[in-house]
Parts: sequence; C-alpha cells; structure tokens
Amino acid sequence: MSLNIAKFGGTSVANIEAMSSCARVVMDNNATRVVVVSAAAGVTNYLVKLANEELTTEQTNEVIASIEQIEFAILAGLDSPPQVSVKLNELLSILRELAFHEEILHRPDLKDAMLSLGERMSSLLFAELLCQKGVQAENFDARKVIKTDSDFGQAVPDIALVAQQAEKLLKPELARTIIVTQGFVGSDELDNTTTLGRGGSDYTAALLAEALDADSCEIWTDVIGVYTTDPRITDQARPLPELSFEEAAEMATFGAKVLHPATMVPAVRKNIPVFVGSSREPEKGGTWIVKDCKHEPHFRALTRRRDQVLVTVKTPSMLYASGFLQQVFEILARHNLSVDLVTTSEIAVSLTIDNPPNSVRARLNRASIEDLKEISEVSVEEGFDLVTVVGNNMHSAAGVSSQIFESVKNYNLRLICYGANPHNISFLVSGADSTGVVKDLHRDLFEGN
Repeated sequence: MSLNIAKFGGTSVANIEAMSSCARVVMDNNATRVVVVSAAAGVTNYLVKLANEELTTEQTNEVIASIEQIEFAILAGLDSPPQVSVKLNELLSILRELAFHEEILHRPDLKDAMLSLGERMSSLLFAELLCQKGVQAENFDARKVIKTDSDFGQAVPDIALVAQQAEKLLKPELARTIIVTQGFVGSDELDNTTTLGRGGSDYTAALLAEALDADSCEIWTDVIGVYTTDPRITDQARPLPELSFEEAAEMATFGAKVLHPATMVPAVRKNIPVFVGSSREPEKGGTWIVKDCKHEPHFRALTRRRDQVLVTVKTPSMLYASGFLQQVFEILARHNLSVDLVTTSEIAVSLTIDNPPNSVRARLNRASIEDLKEISEVSVEEGFDLVTVVGNNMHSAAGVSSQIFESVKNYNLRLICYGANPHNISFLVSGADSTGVVKDLHRDLFEGN
C-alpha cells in the first residue's frame, strides 16, 4: 500500500472552514494515512507571549481568552461534541496552570510544555472533524514517537529511536485508521515535552515519512507551491513545478519561508519526494521536490533572509599565521552561534550570523565579544539582509555571474559569497535595499523568459 504523510500549517488549520478544506485534501488521497498539524494560526504567537513576557494577571487572562476564542470557534463548528469538549478544556486548563506558573519565564522545560499545547489542541479538533466526515481517524500523541534530546526549544531527534517507536506504535495502525498527530512536539528520555524549534512541524512530517518508509510527504500551506521568490516582494513571482533536493535545501536555508531547512534532511536520506501546495486551492497543483529534476536551469529562484549580523575580526597576527580561524570558530561554537557566510583577507575575517528578532542579540553577548577581543579587533554591524540566487552549475557556466552583477550594479554589496557551492551565489545588502535588489534580480533573471 502506498503511504503518504500530509502536513498542514497554521493557516490551513486556522478555523473550521480552513480545516474542512484540509479534510477534503486528506479524503481525496487514499494513500494519506498520517496527518501532521501545526497550531491554529495565531495560537503559537500567543503561547510565546505567555511563555516569555512578564505580564500582569489581567494581561495573562486576556491572552488566554484570545486562545480560547480561536479554539472554541473551531469546536463550535464541530457542534461541540462532549468528549472533545472535555479534552480541549483539559488542555486549556494545563495552559492556564503553566501561564500562571511562577517559574514559566525561567524554565525552558515549562516553556516547551506551554508551546506544545497549540499543536495538541489542533490535532484533537482535526481528528474529530475527520471522524464527523465518516473517516476512521485517531488523535495520536507525537511525544510517544518523536524522541529527542533535552535541548528545550530546539531539541534534536534521535533518528534511530524515532524509527523504532514509529515501527512499534504507528505502522501497525495505518491499515486501520488515519493517524492525526502534532508537528513541532517531541519528548526526551524522561518524557519531558520538548519542541523542535521554528518550523518544526515540517520536520516532524519528514521524520515520520522517513521512519515509516513513506512514498511521499506533502507540505500543505497557504501558497501554491514554492515560488521563484516571495510573492510579497514582487507580484511577478511564479510557482515552480519542480525543485531538486539541493535547490530546495539552499532555498530553505537562505530564507524561503515555505520550507524549514531541516525538512529536506530526512527526505534526502530516504529519497522521498516532497510536495508543497495550497490546502485552499489543491486543484492548482504545487511544487514537487525530488532528487533529480528534468530541467536544471542556471537560475531557479531568489531568496531573502532578513536581520543579519555582520561580525568582522581583524588582527595583524593573522598574516601568514595558522590556526586563527580555528580560534574564531571555537569561540563562536562555545556561545552556540551558527555562521552562514565567511570571507577572509590577509588580516581579517568577516562572517554573517542569522538574527531573527530577539535571538542573536541575546546570545551575541558581552562574553562572546570579550572572548573574540582577546585574539583580535572586533566590529559588529547590523541592519543587513542576505539575498541569494539559487540555481545550478553557477560556478562553472560562463556569463552567469555577469548577469547577476549587472542586475545589482546600482547597489552596495557588503559581502559576496560565490563558488563554494554550485547552487547559489549570496550577497549581503542593506536592509533598506533588499526589496529593490530582489525585484531587479527577478526582473532580469526570471521575467520575460
């Protein structure tokens, strides 16, 4: 029997109407036996607020009421079945208890328990919706299968243990029922709730596809596949019928919001095709991500990743010396800072670090700067965006780079990374310029072709 894993994002399960569209997608594909859902749109943001902000009792109650309004509206669309109402209220009771826990702001384990509740509620409600439509479906606790380490907030799955648990707990049930489970959520060896980090629901779907030897994995969202660039930047962006795993991984890593970078890893390991489409308009098709594409153009897509930090370390002692870069990266590793692009000169090295709101600023702290200052001069610059052209054979084809640089000749490029990978060329530009850069590149590389 063919097996498909279908994942639905937050906007796809935002309300009863959106969920009903997802139910039709599931029912239209007999191969779909596992469904992974995100929290309803808006709920995770509210949960993050409760877990991380110092709120008054009144403010806390207001946030909880906002979550309840979203969940109860979906429940009402299901005619409020008593057994589901009881379970939903149990989850909301846990939420309220955690929100008022005196240590919620200081304990990562409590934060993860809080953040897991959005997915736990949406999976409960979506399983009931399928049942009401005559489909045999069951809500399953993902924490029984997605076993991770205890790095709360960005837990790392134990691939072998996930496969073992899936074989034991999920595979025997697939012929009997559709499993509806939570994305983003796991548990450590002590059964503490963990979360997989930003975009973790995609990762969950791919992990389960790998563990169950699925034939395909579908990522259903609110856009018709993966576009040549973000349609919010230019209305000339168009959906792509296919991408290679390598191209998709580059796009995800460098800012494409449709996919989570880690999603590609399990798919690549098992060569599982991944489909990205719109749950609102499934009839319009989408993008298939496969090992080998029929057509491999030099220019496939453009991505933009905002909020980049540029760190430059400079010292005359670097001249003709060995081991300096090792020292720099050892310091960054100690402070859990992941580097994206690197350029070097005789006496300096510049590197970029992703800085989504309130992340790097908190970690790029005085201690890490002081450690770097022990071996060099250090400067830290902010306000940059990273623009990447994704394609094929970009390092070996004549004329590729000249087309790109001609398009951006009127902009200041702060840093350029080219040649290390045949699938991309990246450059750092001012955040104020990045929209214009993407529009000009898209016009010159993709429009009219």
